[in-house]
Amino acid sequence: MTDHFQRLGLKAHVDLDVAALEARHRELALVHHPDRQTPGDAKARLRAAEETASLNEALKTLKDPVRRGVYLLKLHGVDLEKDEAGGSGKLPQGFLAEILDLREALEDARAAKDLEKVQTLARQIHERQAGTLESARAALRRLPAADAIAAATPLLAQLKYFTRFLEEVDAIEEEALG
Repeated sequence: MTDHFQRLGLKAHVDLDVAALEARHRELALVHHPDRQTPGDAKARLRAAEETASLNEALKTLKDPVRRGVYLLKLHGVDLEKDEAGGSGKLPQGFLAEILDLREALEDARAAKDLEKVQTLARQIHERQAGTLESARAALRRLPAADAIAAATPLLAQLKYFTRFLEEVDAIEEEALG
């Protein structure tokens, strides 16, 4: 099975040039576009549509630094999407309680329609997310070392929680504007 990096002809690494990634995707998407297949060849068009979908999924995964990190771990045998409820068993002690407290504060701010408090919480999470992401990237640069996997796993699990928190902030902001 071809992985996302192979599909796009890239070296599997945490540090990618996103502009080069997008350019490579465009190049391959043009080659494999179903409209470029022989008219009347339904099988070729179907294969091209499947390849285009795979290329799009690869771009979506590799373009986002958190998804890319989670995917790299998966390539090294750690699936945060399936393992122990999304990696929660790999989180530092006290992290889930802290996130629950932050989510409760966010829900209180939402109920009070306190957009300033929502944005303050979002800034705090953005700062933590940035620091955690850089630590995870530093660990992933040492792959395939076992200690790199052990170091990156809890960091990427935390990043998934930060991402969900910020998605909720986006929903609250849209709700306030709508």
